[in-house]
Amino acid sequence: MAHITPYIIIHVHLESEHDIYSRVKEDGRYYLLFWWEQIPLGQLTIEEGETMDANSLQLKIIRAIQPCIEFYKSKSGLIMNSYISAFLKNDYGQFLTVMDKIFSDQQVNSLPKILNVSVVICTCNRPKELNRFMNSLVNQVFPVTEIIVVDNAPSDDTTRQVIEKFEQAIYYREEKKGLSMARNAGLRLATAQIIAFSDDDVVLHPLWSYRVWETFLSPEVKAMTGLTIALNLETESQQIFEKYWSFNRGYEEKEFNYDFIEDNLKAGPPVWMIGAGANMAFRKSIFDAIGCFDERLGAGSSGCSEDSEIWYRILLRGFCISYNPRAVAYHEHRKEIRALKKQMYSYARGHVVAALIQQNLNKNAGYKKRVFVEYPVFYLRRLIKGFPKYQHKNRTLFSEILGWRSGIVFFKRKCKTLPKAMGPGRLIITDVAQKPQAI
Repeated sequence: MAHITPYIIIHVHLESEHDIYSRVKEDGRYYLLFWWEQIPLGQLTIEEGETMDANSLQLKIIRAIQPCIEFYKSKSGLIMNSYISAFLKNDYGQFLTVMDKIFSDQQVNSLPKILNVSVVICTCNRPKELNRFMNSLVNQVFPVTEIIVVDNAPSDDTTRQVIEKFEQAIYYREEKKGLSMARNAGLRLATAQIIAFSDDDVVLHPLWSYRVWETFLSPEVKAMTGLTIALNLETESQQIFEKYWSFNRGYEEKEFNYDFIEDNLKAGPPVWMIGAGANMAFRKSIFDAIGCFDERLGAGSSGCSEDSEIWYRILLRGFCISYNPRAVAYHEHRKEIRALKKQMYSYARGHVVAALIQQNLNKNAGYKKRVFVEYPVFYLRRLIKGFPKYQHKNRTLFSEILGWRSGIVFFKRKCKTLPKAMGPGRLIITDVAQKPQAI
Protein backbone atom coordinates (compact mmCIF):
# COMPACT_ATOMS: atom_id res chain seq x y z
CA MET A 1 0.00 0.00 0.00
CA ALA A 2 1.31 3.43 -0.96
CA HIS A 3 2.45 5.69 1.86
CA ILE A 4 -0.07 8.39 2.72
CA THR A 5 1.46 11.74 3.60
CA PRO A 6 -0.42 13.54 6.39
CA TYR A 7 -1.69 17.05 5.91
CA ILE A 8 -0.11 19.63 8.17
CA ILE A 9 -3.01 21.71 9.48
CA ILE A 10 -2.08 25.34 10.06
CA HIS A 11 -4.43 27.91 11.55
CA VAL A 12 -3.54 31.32 10.15
CA HIS A 13 -4.80 34.38 12.04
CA LEU A 14 -4.67 37.14 9.47
CA GLU A 15 -5.09 39.95 12.00
CA SER A 16 -1.64 39.15 13.40
CA GLU A 17 0.19 36.90 10.94
CA HIS A 18 1.59 38.30 7.71
CA ASP A 19 4.46 36.05 6.63
CA ILE A 20 2.42 32.99 5.71
CA TYR A 21 4.76 31.84 2.97
CA SER A 22 7.53 31.02 5.42
CA ARG A 23 5.28 28.38 7.00
CA VAL A 24 4.50 26.49 3.79
CA LYS A 25 7.53 26.91 1.55
CA GLU A 26 8.86 23.47 2.47
CA ASP A 27 7.54 20.65 0.30
CA GLY A 28 4.62 18.86 1.93
CA ARG A 29 0.84 18.69 2.19
CA TYR A 30 -0.80 21.62 3.94
CA TYR A 31 -4.34 22.36 5.04
CA LEU A 32 -4.55 26.07 5.83
CA LEU A 33 -7.47 27.50 7.81
CA PHE A 34 -7.79 31.29 7.81
CA TRP A 35 -9.24 33.34 10.66
CA TRP A 36 -9.98 36.93 11.54
CA GLU A 37 -10.36 37.57 15.28
CA GLN A 38 -11.77 34.07 15.99
CA ILE A 39 -14.01 34.19 12.90
CA PRO A 40 -13.25 31.48 10.31
CA LEU A 41 -12.83 32.80 6.77
CA GLY A 42 -11.93 29.88 4.55
CA GLN A 43 -9.47 27.13 3.79
CA LEU A 44 -6.77 26.25 1.29
CA THR A 45 -5.20 22.90 0.47
CA ILE A 46 -1.63 22.69 -0.83
CA GLU A 47 -0.58 19.33 -2.23
CA GLU A 48 2.84 17.74 -2.18
CA GLY A 49 5.03 19.00 -5.00
CA GLU A 50 2.81 22.02 -5.65
CA THR A 51 5.39 24.76 -6.02
CA MET A 52 4.53 28.45 -5.76
CA ASP A 53 6.13 31.72 -4.84
CA ALA A 54 4.90 34.13 -2.16
CA ASN A 55 2.82 36.15 -4.64
CA SER A 56 1.07 33.05 -5.99
CA LEU A 57 0.27 31.95 -2.46
CA GLN A 58 -1.22 35.34 -1.60
CA LEU A 59 -3.44 35.15 -4.66
CA LYS A 60 -4.67 31.69 -3.68
CA ILE A 61 -5.36 32.87 -0.14
CA ILE A 62 -7.40 35.89 -1.18
CA ARG A 63 -9.45 33.71 -3.54
CA ALA A 64 -10.11 31.27 -0.69
CA ILE A 65 -11.30 33.90 1.78
CA GLN A 66 -12.97 36.41 -0.56
CA PRO A 67 -16.45 34.77 -0.62
CA CYS A 68 -16.65 34.87 3.17
CA ILE A 69 -15.32 38.42 3.44
CA GLU A 70 -17.78 39.58 0.78
CA PHE A 71 -20.60 38.02 2.78
CA TYR A 72 -19.67 39.89 5.96
CA LYS A 73 -19.01 43.05 3.96
CA SER A 74 -22.55 42.92 2.59
CA LYS A 75 -23.89 42.58 6.16
CA SER A 76 -21.86 45.59 7.28
CA GLY A 77 -23.13 47.77 4.43
CA LEU A 78 -19.60 48.72 3.35
CA ILE A 79 -18.81 48.99 -0.35
CA MET A 80 -15.01 49.25 -0.45
CA ASN A 81 -12.94 46.50 -2.12
CA SER A 82 -9.57 47.79 -1.01
CA TYR A 83 -8.85 44.79 1.23
CA ILE A 84 -7.98 42.73 -1.87
CA SER A 85 -5.42 45.14 -3.33
CA ALA A 86 -4.04 45.91 0.14
CA PHE A 87 -3.47 42.21 0.84
CA LEU A 88 -1.86 41.52 -2.53
CA LYS A 89 0.39 44.59 -2.21
CA ASN A 90 1.43 43.65 1.35
CA ASP A 91 -0.13 46.88 2.63
CA TYR A 92 -1.14 45.27 5.92
CA GLY A 93 -1.95 48.58 7.59
CA GLN A 94 -4.71 49.24 5.07
CA PHE A 95 -5.76 45.58 5.11
CA LEU A 96 -6.17 45.62 8.91
CA THR A 97 -8.13 48.87 8.81
CA VAL A 98 -10.64 47.63 6.26
CA MET A 99 -11.03 44.20 7.86
CA ASP A 100 -11.64 45.76 11.27
CA LYS A 101 -14.52 47.76 9.77
CA ILE A 102 -16.01 44.76 8.00
CA PHE A 103 -15.98 42.54 11.08
CA SER A 104 -16.71 45.13 13.75
CA ASP A 105 -20.30 43.89 14.17
CA GLN A 106 -19.21 40.26 14.58
CA GLN A 107 -17.12 40.67 17.70
CA VAL A 108 -18.15 39.33 21.10
CA ASN A 109 -20.53 41.65 22.95
CA SER A 110 -21.43 41.85 26.62
CA LEU A 111 -23.73 39.12 27.89
CA PRO A 112 -24.77 37.27 31.07
CA LYS A 113 -22.03 35.60 33.11
CA ILE A 114 -23.67 32.24 32.43
CA LEU A 115 -25.37 31.48 29.12
CA ASN A 116 -28.88 30.02 29.19
CA VAL A 117 -27.72 26.91 27.35
CA SER A 118 -27.81 23.22 28.25
CA VAL A 119 -25.20 21.08 26.51
CA VAL A 120 -26.03 17.40 26.00
CA ILE A 121 -23.24 14.97 25.17
CA CYS A 122 -24.07 11.32 24.46
CA THR A 123 -21.28 8.80 24.80
CA CYS A 124 -20.46 5.13 25.31
CA ASN A 125 -17.16 3.56 26.43
CA ARG A 126 -14.88 6.27 25.02
CA PRO A 127 -13.30 7.82 28.11
CA LYS A 128 -10.26 9.29 26.34
CA GLU A 129 -12.32 11.14 23.75
CA LEU A 130 -14.88 12.20 26.34
CA ASN A 131 -12.22 13.64 28.63
CA ARG A 132 -10.82 15.71 25.77
CA PHE A 133 -14.28 16.96 24.84
CA MET A 134 -15.16 17.84 28.41
CA ASN A 135 -11.99 19.88 28.82
CA SER A 136 -12.89 21.92 25.74
CA LEU A 137 -16.41 22.44 27.09
CA VAL A 138 -15.60 23.47 30.66
CA ASN A 139 -12.92 25.83 29.36
CA GLN A 140 -15.32 27.82 27.22
CA VAL A 141 -14.86 31.59 27.53
CA PHE A 142 -18.53 31.79 28.51
CA PRO A 143 -19.84 28.93 30.69
CA VAL A 144 -23.23 27.33 30.06
CA THR A 145 -26.09 26.69 32.47
CA GLU A 146 -25.62 22.93 32.62
CA ILE A 147 -23.74 20.03 31.09
CA ILE A 148 -25.58 16.72 30.74
CA VAL A 149 -23.61 13.56 29.91
CA VAL A 150 -25.76 10.63 28.82
CA ASP A 151 -23.95 7.29 29.13
CA ASN A 152 -25.68 5.12 26.54
CA ALA A 153 -25.86 1.40 27.39
CA PRO A 154 -22.25 1.24 28.62
CA SER A 155 -20.36 -1.99 29.25
CA ASP A 156 -18.21 -0.47 31.99
CA ASP A 157 -18.01 2.46 34.40
CA THR A 158 -15.32 4.50 32.62
CA THR A 159 -17.68 7.30 31.55
CA ARG A 160 -18.81 7.89 35.12
CA GLN A 161 -15.19 7.93 36.26
CA VAL A 162 -14.38 10.65 33.72
CA ILE A 163 -17.40 12.76 34.62
CA GLU A 164 -16.63 12.61 38.35
CA LYS A 165 -13.70 14.94 37.60
CA PHE A 166 -16.03 17.62 36.23
CA GLU A 167 -18.25 19.00 38.98
CA GLN A 168 -20.23 21.06 36.44
CA ALA A 169 -21.55 17.92 34.72
CA ILE A 170 -24.70 15.89 35.35
CA TYR A 171 -24.27 12.16 34.72
CA TYR A 172 -27.19 10.04 33.47
CA ARG A 173 -27.11 6.39 32.46
CA GLU A 174 -29.54 5.44 29.66
CA GLU A 175 -29.78 1.66 29.40
CA LYS A 176 -31.74 1.60 26.13
CA LYS A 177 -29.21 1.49 23.32
CA GLY A 178 -29.35 4.10 20.58
CA LEU A 179 -28.17 7.65 20.02
CA SER A 180 -31.72 8.95 19.64
CA MET A 181 -32.66 7.25 22.91
CA ALA A 182 -29.73 9.00 24.58
CA ARG A 183 -30.50 12.38 23.03
CA ASN A 184 -34.13 12.19 24.07
CA ALA A 185 -33.01 11.36 27.61
CA GLY A 186 -30.87 14.51 27.50
CA LEU A 187 -33.87 16.51 26.31
CA ARG A 188 -35.92 15.35 29.27
CA LEU A 189 -33.20 16.40 31.71
CA ALA A 190 -32.28 19.76 30.15
CA THR A 191 -33.66 22.89 31.83
CA ALA A 192 -32.22 25.75 29.75
CA GLN A 193 -34.13 27.45 26.95
CA ILE A 194 -31.45 26.47 24.43
CA ILE A 195 -30.30 22.84 24.16
CA ALA A 196 -27.05 22.16 22.31
CA PHE A 197 -25.74 18.76 21.23
CA SER A 198 -22.25 17.58 20.39
CA ASP A 199 -20.29 14.30 20.23
CA ASP A 200 -17.42 12.91 22.24
CA ASP A 201 -15.09 12.84 19.21
CA VAL A 202 -15.27 16.64 19.00
CA VAL A 203 -13.19 19.50 20.39
CA LEU A 204 -15.00 22.81 20.78
CA HIS A 205 -13.65 26.23 19.89
CA PRO A 206 -13.38 28.39 23.06
CA LEU A 207 -16.15 30.73 21.81
CA TRP A 208 -18.48 27.94 20.69
CA SER A 209 -20.99 28.41 23.52
CA TYR A 210 -21.24 32.15 22.85
CA ARG A 211 -21.75 31.65 19.12
CA VAL A 212 -24.48 29.08 19.75
CA TRP A 213 -26.17 31.48 22.15
CA GLU A 214 -25.91 34.48 19.80
CA THR A 215 -27.63 32.55 17.00
CA PHE A 216 -30.84 32.43 19.02
CA LEU A 217 -30.90 36.19 19.59
CA SER A 218 -33.05 36.16 16.46
CA PRO A 219 -36.49 35.02 17.67
CA GLU A 220 -37.25 33.40 14.30
CA VAL A 221 -34.44 30.86 14.72
CA LYS A 222 -35.66 27.59 16.22
CA ALA A 223 -32.57 25.47 15.55
CA MET A 224 -29.00 25.95 14.40
CA THR A 225 -25.90 24.15 13.22
CA GLY A 226 -22.30 25.32 13.19
CA LEU A 227 -19.09 24.88 11.25
CA THR A 228 -17.43 21.49 11.81
CA ILE A 229 -13.77 21.32 10.81
CA ALA A 230 -11.44 18.30 10.63
CA LEU A 231 -9.35 18.05 13.78
CA ASN A 232 -6.57 16.25 11.95
CA LEU A 233 -5.94 14.72 8.51
CA GLU A 234 -3.17 12.27 9.19
CA THR A 235 -4.43 8.98 7.75
CA GLU A 236 -5.87 7.86 4.44
CA SER A 237 -9.21 7.20 6.14
CA GLN A 238 -9.43 10.72 7.55
CA GLN A 239 -8.46 12.27 4.22
CA ILE A 240 -11.04 10.23 2.29
CA PHE A 241 -13.79 11.24 4.69
CA GLU A 242 -12.91 14.93 4.58
CA LYS A 243 -12.66 14.97 0.79
CA TYR A 244 -15.91 13.17 0.01
CA TRP A 245 -18.09 13.24 3.14
CA SER A 246 -16.95 16.35 5.00
CA PHE A 247 -19.10 17.92 7.74
CA ASN A 248 -17.84 21.36 6.69
CA ARG A 249 -20.73 23.42 5.30
CA GLY A 250 -18.79 26.55 4.47
CA TYR A 251 -17.86 29.87 6.00
CA GLU A 252 -20.91 31.98 5.23
CA GLU A 253 -24.15 32.12 7.21
CA LYS A 254 -27.15 30.33 5.74
CA GLU A 255 -30.82 30.28 6.63
CA PHE A 256 -33.10 27.34 5.94
CA ASN A 257 -36.90 27.53 5.95
CA TYR A 258 -39.84 25.92 4.18
CA ASP A 259 -38.63 27.34 0.87
CA PHE A 260 -35.71 24.89 1.09
CA ILE A 261 -38.22 22.03 1.22
CA GLU A 262 -40.34 23.41 -1.59
CA ASP A 263 -37.42 24.27 -3.89
CA ASN A 264 -35.94 20.76 -3.59
CA LEU A 265 -39.11 18.73 -3.18
CA LYS A 266 -38.99 16.68 -6.39
CA ALA A 267 -35.41 15.59 -5.78
CA GLY A 268 -35.93 14.91 -2.07
CA PRO A 269 -34.76 17.89 0.03
CA PRO A 270 -31.08 17.35 1.00
CA VAL A 271 -31.56 18.26 4.66
CA TRP A 272 -28.25 16.56 5.51
CA MET A 273 -26.55 19.61 3.97
CA ILE A 274 -27.82 21.81 6.83
CA GLY A 275 -24.94 20.82 9.09
CA ALA A 276 -23.64 18.13 11.43
CA GLY A 277 -25.31 16.59 14.46
CA ALA A 278 -22.01 16.97 16.29
CA ASN A 279 -22.59 20.73 16.29
CA MET A 280 -26.27 21.64 16.59
CA ALA A 281 -28.69 23.33 19.00
CA PHE A 282 -32.44 23.90 19.42
CA ARG A 283 -34.88 26.07 21.30
CA LYS A 284 -36.35 23.78 23.91
CA SER A 285 -39.86 24.90 22.96
CA ILE A 286 -39.53 23.53 19.41
CA PHE A 287 -39.81 19.95 20.64
CA ASP A 288 -43.34 20.65 21.89
CA ALA A 289 -44.26 21.43 18.30
CA ILE A 290 -42.38 18.79 16.31
CA GLY A 291 -41.63 15.99 18.76
CA CYS A 292 -38.32 14.49 19.85
CA PHE A 293 -35.66 12.51 17.99
CA ASP A 294 -36.98 9.53 16.05
CA GLU A 295 -35.69 6.54 18.02
CA ARG A 296 -35.64 4.35 14.93
CA LEU A 297 -32.78 6.49 13.64
CA GLY A 298 -29.23 7.15 14.76
CA ALA A 299 -26.24 5.08 15.89
CA GLY A 300 -27.31 1.96 17.73
CA SER A 301 -30.46 1.67 15.61
CA SER A 302 -30.70 2.43 11.88
CA GLY A 303 -27.22 3.98 11.79
CA CYS A 304 -27.49 7.77 11.42
CA SER A 305 -29.62 10.71 10.20
CA GLU A 306 -31.62 11.28 13.38
CA ASP A 307 -30.28 14.84 13.18
CA SER A 308 -31.23 15.61 9.57
CA GLU A 309 -34.66 13.98 10.00
CA ILE A 310 -35.56 16.29 12.88
CA TRP A 311 -34.34 19.27 10.84
CA TYR A 312 -36.70 18.08 8.11
CA ARG A 313 -39.66 18.13 10.51
CA ILE A 314 -38.71 21.60 11.71
CA LEU A 315 -38.71 22.93 8.16
CA LEU A 316 -41.94 21.16 7.31
CA ARG A 317 -43.65 23.05 10.11
CA GLY A 318 -42.47 26.36 8.67
CA PHE A 319 -39.76 27.07 11.23
CA CYS A 320 -36.29 28.48 10.57
CA ILE A 321 -32.89 26.80 11.00
CA SER A 322 -29.72 28.90 10.95
CA TYR A 323 -26.22 27.82 9.99
CA ASN A 324 -23.70 29.88 11.97
CA PRO A 325 -20.11 29.22 10.82
CA ARG A 326 -18.73 31.18 13.79
CA ALA A 327 -19.84 28.32 16.08
CA VAL A 328 -16.84 26.08 15.43
CA ALA A 329 -16.24 22.47 16.42
CA TYR A 330 -13.35 20.21 15.40
CA HIS A 331 -14.20 16.61 14.56
CA GLU A 332 -11.79 13.69 14.71
CA HIS A 333 -12.55 11.47 11.73
CA ARG A 334 -12.06 7.70 11.88
CA LYS A 335 -8.36 6.89 11.64
CA GLU A 336 -8.56 3.39 10.18
CA ILE A 337 -10.05 2.26 6.86
CA ARG A 338 -11.90 -0.56 8.61
CA ALA A 339 -13.58 1.94 10.94
CA LEU A 340 -14.40 4.21 7.97
CA LYS A 341 -16.03 1.34 6.09
CA LYS A 342 -18.16 0.53 9.13
CA GLN A 343 -19.08 4.19 9.44
CA MET A 344 -20.08 4.52 5.78
CA TYR A 345 -22.17 1.34 6.03
CA SER A 346 -24.04 2.91 8.94
CA TYR A 347 -24.33 6.26 7.17
CA ALA A 348 -25.79 4.70 4.01
CA ARG A 349 -28.15 2.53 6.04
CA GLY A 350 -29.41 5.31 8.27
CA HIS A 351 -29.65 7.75 5.39
CA VAL A 352 -31.94 5.41 3.44
CA VAL A 353 -34.18 4.79 6.44
CA ALA A 354 -34.46 8.53 7.18
CA ALA A 355 -35.19 9.34 3.53
CA LEU A 356 -38.07 6.86 3.40
CA ILE A 357 -39.44 8.12 6.73
CA GLN A 358 -39.28 11.66 5.34
CA GLN A 359 -41.12 10.46 2.24
CA ASN A 360 -43.99 9.38 4.50
CA LEU A 361 -44.08 12.80 6.13
CA ASN A 362 -44.50 14.47 2.75
CA LYS A 363 -45.98 12.29 0.04
CA ASN A 364 -44.81 14.63 -2.73
CA ALA A 365 -41.14 14.43 -1.80
CA GLY A 366 -38.79 12.67 -4.21
CA TYR A 367 -37.01 10.46 -1.70
CA LYS A 368 -38.28 7.17 -3.15
CA LYS A 369 -36.78 8.02 -6.52
CA ARG A 370 -33.55 9.06 -4.80
CA VAL A 371 -33.34 5.77 -2.86
CA PHE A 372 -34.53 3.27 -5.47
CA VAL A 373 -33.29 4.88 -8.72
CA GLU A 374 -30.63 7.52 -8.19
CA TYR A 375 -28.52 5.75 -5.58
CA PRO A 376 -28.25 2.47 -7.55
CA VAL A 377 -27.21 4.48 -10.63
CA PHE A 378 -24.70 6.43 -8.50
CA TYR A 379 -23.15 3.24 -7.14
CA LEU A 380 -23.12 1.58 -10.57
CA ARG A 381 -21.31 4.51 -12.17
CA ARG A 382 -18.66 4.44 -9.49
CA LEU A 383 -18.30 0.69 -9.93
CA ILE A 384 -17.98 0.92 -13.72
CA LYS A 385 -15.57 3.87 -13.73
CA GLY A 386 -13.77 2.23 -10.88
CA PHE A 387 -10.10 2.92 -10.68
CA PRO A 388 -8.07 5.08 -10.70
CA LYS A 389 -10.65 7.91 -10.92
CA TYR A 390 -12.52 6.82 -7.80
CA GLN A 391 -9.67 4.90 -6.22
CA HIS A 392 -9.90 6.49 -2.77
CA LYS A 393 -13.65 7.08 -2.69
CA ASN A 394 -14.29 3.50 -3.79
CA ARG A 395 -12.51 2.14 -0.72
CA THR A 396 -15.93 2.35 0.95
CA LEU A 397 -18.14 1.58 -2.06
CA PHE A 398 -19.20 -1.96 -1.14
CA SER A 399 -19.84 -0.91 2.45
CA GLU A 400 -22.11 1.84 1.15
CA ILE A 401 -23.99 -0.58 -1.14
CA LEU A 402 -24.51 -3.05 1.69
CA GLY A 403 -25.69 -0.20 3.93
CA TRP A 404 -28.14 1.00 1.26
CA ARG A 405 -29.63 -2.50 0.93
CA SER A 406 -29.78 -2.96 4.69
CA GLY A 407 -31.54 0.39 5.09
CA ILE A 408 -34.33 -0.68 2.76
CA VAL A 409 -34.79 -3.92 4.71
CA PHE A 410 -34.69 -2.06 8.05
CA PHE A 411 -37.36 0.37 6.92
CA LYS A 412 -39.71 -2.37 5.73
CA ARG A 413 -39.35 -4.31 8.97
CA LYS A 414 -39.32 -1.57 11.62
CA CYS A 415 -40.79 1.65 10.28
CA LYS A 416 -44.45 0.87 9.73
CA THR A 417 -45.58 2.80 12.81
CA LEU A 418 -44.67 6.18 14.24
CA PRO A 419 -42.72 6.15 17.54
CA LYS A 420 -44.20 7.97 20.49
CA ALA A 421 -41.09 10.15 20.81
CA MET A 422 -42.04 12.00 17.62
CA GLY A 423 -45.33 13.10 19.14
CA PRO A 424 -47.00 15.84 17.11
CA GLY A 425 -44.01 16.04 14.79
CA ARG A 426 -45.69 13.85 12.20
CA LEU A 427 -46.99 16.10 9.47
CA ILE A 428 -48.15 15.04 6.02
CA ILE A 429 -48.33 17.82 3.44
CA THR A 430 -50.04 16.98 0.17
CA ASP A 431 -50.52 20.51 -1.16
CA VAL A 432 -47.04 22.00 -1.48
CA ALA A 433 -48.41 25.21 -2.95
CA GLN A 434 -49.72 26.12 0.50
CA LYS A 435 -46.87 26.83 2.89
CA PRO A 436 -47.29 25.93 6.57
CA GLN A 437 -47.51 28.75 9.05
CA ALA A 438 -44.92 28.93 11.82
CA ILE A 439 -46.30 28.61 15.30
